[in-house]
Amino acid sequence: MRCAGASMLARTAPVFVDPFARERRRIATSRHRFTQHASATSADKDDEWRPTETDYDAQKRKRLSWMPRLWTNDAAKHRTEDALGWQKERQERLAKLETVRFGPGAFVGDGVEIFAEPGRNVVVGEGSAIAAYGFIHGPCAIGSNVSINARCHIEGGSVGISIGDDTRIGPFFNAYAFDHIFEDPNTPVRLQGVTSRGIIIGKDVWIGANVSVTDGVTIGDHSVVGIGTVVTRDVEPYAVVAGNPARVIKYRRRPKAPDRPKAPDPSSPKGITR
Repeated sequence: MRCAGASMLARTAPVFVDPFARERRRIATSRHRFTQHASATSADKDDEWRPTETDYDAQKRKRLSWMPRLWTNDAAKHRTEDALGWQKERQERLAKLETVRFGPGAFVGDGVEIFAEPGRNVVVGEGSAIAAYGFIHGPCAIGSNVSINARCHIEGGSVGISIGDDTRIGPFFNAYAFDHIFEDPNTPVRLQGVTSRGIIIGKDVWIGANVSVTDGVTIGDHSVVGIGTVVTRDVEPYAVVAGNPARVIKYRRRPKAPDRPKAPDPSSPKGITR
């Protein structure tokens, strides 16, 4: 026979509850997950891609192609044996395919297209550089130490384009040495032919990005053409121009005033000036 008192004690005896059990389980779970993540990360590191010497060479060529100023401004660092070999092979191949000639130390970036049929020669002067994805169709004569930045488009027409020594040209520059004839409204423009007068860009000219130059224009020595300018008329030497169409903003050096004609001397026979 069971004792009623013992039964009552069993029902009322307190149950011990660990107040930190939930926190201990959370910590244990976190440690397990961290261990799994660390193991997976370690495995990923073992399998991750590591660049090779070939990868570094390719990246250097890409850097030079888009920033050819490094070729001239930091020659000791960037004109390594592999880079010189790359340029030699590239320029020799172009010279065999087209009537193009390169001066010593010239640079041609990846993606540059030069088309120079016989009679439409292209000359790239000593130390001049053409950045990535430029387009040049001769005739075109580029002087020494000229920098033509990425994605420029130069079309020589039939007369040609000349660019003087030490000129700097920004990206997305466009020069077209030809014009379509469109005088007859009853004939499609494509059937009316073209004219060409040529474009002359002087020495030590700085041309900003996104500049366009139309046929027949001469840009004088030491001038500056602002970003986004459309040049439809001649630019004087030392002028700074901007806008569409280009207009003079100021002069780096004031143009020399023309000499005034001397007044005739009334005492001289037949008004001869002295």
